[in-house]
Amino acid sequence: MAVGVQPGDDVLVSSLTFAASAFTVTYVGARPCFIDSEPGSWHIDPDLLERELDERARAGRLPAAVISVDLYGSVADGPRLMQICATYDVPLIEDAAEAIGASRDGTPAGRFGRVAVLSFNGNKMVTTSGGGALVSDDPTVVARARHLATQARNPAPWYEHDEVGYNYRLSNLSAAVGRGQLRTLAERIEGRRRVRSAYERRLGSVGGFTFQEIPDGVVPNHWLTTVRIDPDLTGTVPTEVLAALHERRIEARHGFKPMHLQPVFAGAPMVGGDVAADLFATTVSLPSGSRLTDDDVGEICDVILACRP
Repeated sequence: MAVGVQPGDDVLVSSLTFAASAFTVTYVGARPCFIDSEPGSWHIDPDLLERELDERARAGRLPAAVISVDLYGSVADGPRLMQICATYDVPLIEDAAEAIGASRDGTPAGRFGRVAVLSFNGNKMVTTSGGGALVSDDPTVVARARHLATQARNPAPWYEHDEVGYNYRLSNLSAAVGRGQLRTLAERIEGRRRVRSAYERRLGSVGGFTFQEIPDGVVPNHWLTTVRIDPDLTGTVPTEVLAALHERRIEARHGFKPMHLQPVFAGAPMVGGDVAADLFATTVSLPSGSRLTDDDVGEICDVILACRP
């Protein structure tokens, strides 16, 4: 709403993401239209986005915004996405919910685009048990968002509202918890980097197990280490691996199911789709907590490797 999305507008969204990225579009009565991923980084494909914007510009139906997603704690190609969106004067919204503390070419996640969002949900690198933050250099966006987030109260000596607002404020107590955790964010990121490296040593040396590529210049926060399992080379699939892990009381999850395959968005426009669909069919998000030991990772990898025939 703060960048001007209206009911009936189209918004282009990365398909490979958690549903919240697309739900926000529907909350304002707009229509999410999905874009496929790059094979290596798994982020929104800039080439597909550029082609789609060009075709829409020629047809006179540009979207109201583009939402990119910093997936699993890595950072999408913000500089190129900003350039593409600027060419067509379409605002870029960076969903950096999973990427606090990560960076690309020295620029922190959340600094790309006209506006970005961070999450402080219970499973994130910094948590206040819930909630998040909106960040922008645009004072107009900030003022508009603050107005809407405080129930759209007007500056009057009584409660006066000229539009529908929301109670989206983070409490002072929750904010204090989050600020305290920021002091140890670097240590927790280093712990998760160590965990990913341990997985790479154990599984990466075995044919058929690959990981999300880290593009040049990107420093991820390694929020979730997600492994792609090639069924032809490993003889197993994510459902079998997850069942084996759960039997040992080890929590792991399937990779994100793309939005264009979700029943709630059946029939929504989609550009591409094969890459995101393949990643859904072949990926598992592994235990990634900063306090996992090498022995913990070893046990997890033993269970995974035992799934091979």
